[in-house]
Amino acid sequence: MAKETFTNKNIYDTVRKNIKKYRKMKNMTQQDLADASYLSHGYIREIESFKMASTFSLDAVEKIANGLGIEIKLLFEEE
Repeated sequence: MAKETFTNKNIYDTVRKNIKKYRKMKNMTQQDLADASYLSHGYIREIESFKMASTFSLDAVEKIANGLGIEIKLLFEEE
């Protein structure tokens, strides 16, 4: 049986959009979120800008969710 490989760029786009949405809802700047999530400002900027390859980790997403004070599952919800 062939091994299936799943690559879903759309899930990364969904997470990107939700990070920006919840950051703005919390009236946070990208720097505020970077500080709260212990990630660099440049990394947050790249994720939100869609310029980064779809390779950011679940660890980073968890840190961002914690920095936003939300459940991680909210970042994966499609509108």
